[in-house]
Amino acid sequence: MPAQLVREYTYVFAAACPLDGGLDSLILPEVNAEAMSLFLHEVSQRHLDEAILMFLDGAGWHKARRLEIPVNIRLVPLPPYSPQLNPVEHLWDEIREKWFPNKVFRNLDAVEDTLMEALVALENNPSRVRSLTDFDWIISYKKKAT
Repeated sequence: MPAQLVREYTYVFAAACPLDGGLDSLILPEVNAEAMSLFLHEVSQRHLDEAILMFLDGAGWHKARRLEIPVNIRLVPLPPYSPQLNPVEHLWDEIREKWFPNKVFRNLDAVEDTLMEALVALENNPSRVRSLTDFDWIISYKKKAT
C-alpha cells in the first residue's frame, strides 16, 4: 500500500482561568516570541479591566527577550519539567482524547478545523474548563497575590 509521510505543524496558544472557566486561544502558524507576544496582546485586550496571572512552562518563547508583555499581565514560571502543574496541559489531554482519538486527517486544514471545534466547545463550556484547571495551588496563589 503506498504511503506518504508529511510533517506539517500548527500551534495553539491558550490561557484558561481556573476561577471562572474562561478560555482564550489562538491557532497560529509559528511558535516564537512574536507569536507569543501577539497572543499576550490578544488576551490583554480581551480582559482590559483585569490583572492576569499567567502560569507558563519553560518554553523559550515564554521568556524570550523580545517578548512583549502587556501591563495587565504578569507571567509566573512553573518549575522545570512539571507539565502536571500546567493547567493548560490538561486541556490538551482533553482535546486529544475527545476530538483526536485514532483519526487520520486529509490535510492540515482538517486538523485546524477539528482543533477550532474543540477550542470553541471548551470555550463555551466554562464548567468543564474549570474542572480541568482549578488546582488548589492556583486558587490559593491567586488569593495570596491579590
